[in-house]
This record gives sequence, C-alpha cells and structure tokens, in this order.
Amino acid sequence: MLVAAGGLALAATVVAGAPAQGMGRHGAGRGLALTGVPANAKVAGLTVANALSPELAGWVAAQGSNRLENPVADIPFFGYRGDGPLLPAPGDLPAAGHLVEASKTEPDKNTYLVLHGQRGADPHYDYGTHFVFQGHEAGATGFITRVNLDADTAHRVTLLATATTDGKPLPNFDGSTWDPWARRLLFTAELGAGGGVWQSTLDGSRTEDISGALGRGGYEGIQNDSAGNLWVVEDSGGATVPGTNAKLPNSFVYRYVPGDRGDLTQGKLQVLQVFSRRTGAPIAFQAIDAAHPQGNAFSDDTKDLHTYGLSFGTKWVTIHDTATDPASAGFDANALAKAAGATPFKRPENGQFRPGSGFREFYFDETGDTNATSTANDGYGGWGAVLKLSQADPKADTGTLSLVYNGDKEHTGLDNVTFLDNDHVAFVEDAGDSLHTQRGLLDSAYLFDLRADYAHGAQPVRFLAEGRDPSATLDSALSGRTGFQNDGDNEITGIHASNGDPSPQGVLGAQRPTPFGGGWRLFWTQQHGDNVLWEITRR
Repeated sequence: MLVAAGGLALAATVVAGAPAQGMGRHGAGRGLALTGVPANAKVAGLTVANALSPELAGWVAAQGSNRLENPVADIPFFGYRGDGPLLPAPGDLPAAGHLVEASKTEPDKNTYLVLHGQRGADPHYDYGTHFVFQGHEAGATGFITRVNLDADTAHRVTLLATATTDGKPLPNFDGSTWDPWARRLLFTAELGAGGGVWQSTLDGSRTEDISGALGRGGYEGIQNDSAGNLWVVEDSGGATVPGTNAKLPNSFVYRYVPGDRGDLTQGKLQVLQVFSRRTGAPIAFQAIDAAHPQGNAFSDDTKDLHTYGLSFGTKWVTIHDTATDPASAGFDANALAKAAGATPFKRPENGQFRPGSGFREFYFDETGDTNATSTANDGYGGWGAVLKLSQADPKADTGTLSLVYNGDKEHTGLDNVTFLDNDHVAFVEDAGDSLHTQRGLLDSAYLFDLRADYAHGAQPVRFLAEGRDPSATLDSALSGRTGFQNDGDNEITGIHASNGDPSPQGVLGAQRPTPFGGGWRLFWTQQHGDNVLWEITRR
C-alpha cells in the first residue's frame, strides 16, 4: 500500500508475481485503497457496463441526450447533432446519402471551474457556481458547451458558441484548458493544417482563432505553466512504413511564450529538440525516401528513446515569433518544427505538470501505432509510452528527457492524463476499434505511481475498465457500412481532476491534489455511443 499526501491510500503498483492488474484489495488504513479491476472484453453484439475500482463510484453529470437549454437546429442536444434520430428506426440501415441516426458530437476534454456570476439563456435562473466546459470533436463544425453541475435538467447544459466572433464556424475541438492570466478558455483542434488554438470568454460571447500566434497543427493537449507559458502537445499521425504497419514519428511538443501573459496573440512558439546519445546531434524527423525506406521509425535513436534507464539532453528552439512575423494567417507549426530539426514523437496526445515539482517535471504520453501488427511495437514505441521532461524551471531553455513507462498490448493508446496527487498520475486509453478487436479488450484507465520501477515488472493499476453502452454496441455493428458516419466502441477521454480554482494559483500542477476532498473533483467522458460525462467519487 502506498499512502499519498492528503490521506489517499493508492495501490498503484503491481510487481511481478502479484495478482494481475492489482486484482484483490491492496492496503488498509486511512483514506481510500484502490483495487484493480479486470479489463472488459469486446464481444460482437454484447453491451457491457463500466467497471470501477470497488472503492469508487460513478455519477452521470450529463449525457448526450440532454437537450440544450438554448438549442439551435443543427445542435439540439449535448451529444447529438440534429441530422437524424438518436437511434435508428427498427430495420433501418445506412446507405449513401441516408443517415440512420444523428451524428455524435463527441464532447471531449473537460475543464472544471468554480465561478460566480455566470449567466445563461434564462436571465432569471441561478446557474450555481460549479461548471465543466467542453469543446466538441465531431460533426460538420465544432462548438463549446458548459455543463452546469448545480442546475436542474432544463438548465443542465448551455450552448456557448458555434462560431468565432467574426462569424467563422468553429472547428472540431479536442483539448481545452483555462488560462487564468488571459482570462480565456482555450480549445485546440487536432486537424493538421486546419488545426490550431482558439480562445473564448467564459460566456462564449467573444471567441477567436489565435493560431496566427500559436500556429496550425494537430494540436491536442494544452496546459499552462506557472510562468504563463502554454505547453501544447501534438497528435499528428505519420506515414506508414511499407510492409510494417508502423508509422513514422511525426508529432512534436511545443511551448508558447507570450510577450504579455494577458495577451496570447503576441509571442513566440518553441519546439522541443532532443539530442542523440550516440551522435550528440538532434534526433530529427526523417522522411521515407530512397536512402531511408523506413524513415526514422526503426532508427537507433527511436529505440533509445523507448529504452528504460536512458536520459537525453533537450533544448527549446524558437520557430516563430510574432515580433518578426505579425501576419495573422496561421503558419504550419509541424513543417517549421521539422525544418528546425526538432524531435518527433509517436503521436503524443496530452501532458501535465507534476504537482509539487515546481513545474519542473512535465509528463506526456505517446499513443503509438494502435495496431497489434505494427513491427514497431517491440522496442520502437509502437505500443506508446509515458515520458518525462525535466527542467530547472518552466522557463528554462534546456532539460532532460527520460522514459517512465513503455506500453504493451494491454496498456496502449494512452491519451488523456491527470494527476490525483503528487506521486500518482492517471493515463487513459483510446486504443480504437481495430485494436479493441485485435486484442479482444475495450479501453481502460490506469493509475501510475511515479516512484515505482516500471523497468522491472511493476505495472499500473486499472481503476476503470470501460464497457460499451447500447448505442456504441449498435454503432460498432454498423461501422464500416456505406453511409454510416459515427464511431463504434466507446472511448475514454477527458480525465480531469481539479478543484476549479480559476486564479493563477489554480493552474494544474500548482497545488497538491487531495482526491475527493478539499473541493477536488474527478471527471471523465465516455465518448461515442451515449456520450456520457461522468464524475467519479468515493463510494
């Protein structure tokens, strides 16, 4: 048993020879001991319930069929668009030009804030003080919602914005955060040349594309540090190496340094460069060409990055500065990162600073190839990984990178991340329908103990085994049919622990989390299917 700060006892490590995945109760005493649960199997046509550690309970905060308090024709519900019924009619099958069900909007990353004086569509209603903000990831356009946790059903979800202030449709959003210095919600779009960063006021009345400063890319994770910088993690899949099902590392980690913390439209974008232990040169992107038929998917440096016990020097390299290029058109950050010799990773998706580290330790994941047949799975990052970037302070230009955890078939497709206390971090899977089928398992959420030795048999605890709700089970059966537009199996996303503090002291990583106490709350989204926003509490 490991007793964390704040009295939470976390069974976060399973050593070789112990029950698989922490099965059975670990520990006793003050606080909460988390017991591992087995993964849920994927079986055609079978609906299965989510399974949480028995010390935890889950509560529905919102679900896709919640009608918005201020709907528009195209967006009437929290998790469904207005282009069809919520479920297919009996016997109805998709066809070209014929939708059998409404498009799912996929509410994604959660941002929890405690705020006063928030208003909504009903000027006479008290909306309370506890809110979860989300961007939506799927459909013809994106939009922003606010879940009013203190409100009744009629006022539960408010539509905040569907377009920028100058009338341009919002893109599909993925990541989100709150910037306390700029007093703006930030949303990222994982859309390559169409991606970037958008900012919004809390009421959605002013929503702007600020990609002219932060660039275009497959942006997903976004997080402030204590200096007011923004750390952005890119998820941009690379080309597949012929005959391998392995993809090139093609995504980068960025740091945006605003000239004024209160104005995110002016500043410089930097990209992380990692140095080879073998040559001392930057580990740079290598395209597939005649001289390099596998690019750098199977290079010695890529293997080293996924080897326990090694550390690498790092440096931040500036690739764009609004002081010298004030043009408002978004620039291609991924292309500039490659030109600058920055280091590509295997689809990193999210990152967060370790509480108590003084913003000197940043942990981020790699999703990997999400394919059990990738020949990069063993040794070259195909199963994904957890990595740690250490610096003397968040503004430092140099640091070191090291491997925390190498994924495997059972722990892969890592996506969203949140810290539960100073030493325990949760990563959740988005392995995808194909890998679900290949391994016969649905997604899971894992708790990692950062004091554990994962190089020698330790494994994280599975505290959430995601199931598959009826809608997702139906969608899985329809997937691949001509005319069917929705994803299949459910996905875990939006894992988010916060006390909702909207001040600079509330930036994630600044305060020590006290799980399920002291105002700290834990949320996650069961994407696809019924699109449910869950809150996890003590049982």
